[in-house]
Amino acid sequence: MKKALITGITGQDGSYLAELLLAKGYEVHGVIRRSSTFNTSRIDHLYSDPHLNGVRLFLHYGDLADSVQMVKLLYQLQPDEVYNLGAQSHVRVSFDVPEYTGDVVGLGAQRILEAIREAGLVEKVRYYQASSSEMFGKVQEVPQTEKTPFWPRSPYGCAKMYAYWLTVNYRESYNLHASNGILFNHESPRRGETFVTRKITRAVGRIKLGLQDSIYLGNLDAQRDWGYAKEYVEMMWMMLQQDKADDYVVGTNETHSVKEFCQVAFARAGLDWEKYVKYDARYERPAEVELLIGDPAKAKKQLGWEPKVKFKELVEIMVDHDIELAKREAQIAKLPPIL
Repeated sequence: MKKALITGITGQDGSYLAELLLAKGYEVHGVIRRSSTFNTSRIDHLYSDPHLNGVRLFLHYGDLADSVQMVKLLYQLQPDEVYNLGAQSHVRVSFDVPEYTGDVVGLGAQRILEAIREAGLVEKVRYYQASSSEMFGKVQEVPQTEKTPFWPRSPYGCAKMYAYWLTVNYRESYNLHASNGILFNHESPRRGETFVTRKITRAVGRIKLGLQDSIYLGNLDAQRDWGYAKEYVEMMWMMLQQDKADDYVVGTNETHSVKEFCQVAFARAGLDWEKYVKYDARYERPAEVELLIGDPAKAKKQLGWEPKVKFKELVEIMVDHDIELAKREAQIAKLPPIL
């Protein structure tokens, strides 16, 4: 039985990846940060689903800022695969906490890679680094490929670029099977509610049910390549099954604006987006990334992977989920208080 370790297992990608690996018969270990409240809602269902057999899922307290714990954990578990998905992953927030973002996103990857080496696992482990389309930032060509030069426009993008080159460096210096997945924006009903896509679909559901009046957004003209997170984690796994480690762009080769996202999302609920979307300068970035579009031709040619769920279907999946969520909220709001 293969054994995998996932940092960031409680996040959107981590939960889908854990689901996928359990379905493939893996023993899955996840690193979670100690918190005063439970933050495992995205993976709680894995323990009760008979098809996923959550008895092969184990959680360990740890932090990407703690190198000693990472060495101990890797030495103890001896995993076959390590997926580094942990991060301070909000681009706008990275401008507010740049040092913390650099520590967790950039040096966090350094700590894991060095922990693999210190634990004597270089020849055993296969490593996946969650790289980001934000590394392209001020794009130098359209669409972006594995050969496009990086020009990050945020502390988050800079930290991801550092982690990317570290992964390449450990691959070339120590012959570690280490791959970068340069994932373009990927969304789902499990996306955090502070990210613009989920913020929009949550608002659509709540406005439809009369729980909210409007939504405030920043730059509506920013264009992104949006895919379905559940499909993208399959690509993470596929990279580590190859004989030779490599780096891959994962995207849909389509780009759509935030405004288009609003139009499709509100239309799904039978609403006119212009009546509810309002502008707030506080949501603008100091340096904006105007256009991202990823060409996954290499992934298709070498791994046979291509996205199936495209933009409109993705938005509708999220809206449908969040309308149901809003219905439950509305129902709870009508219940009499418990005395």
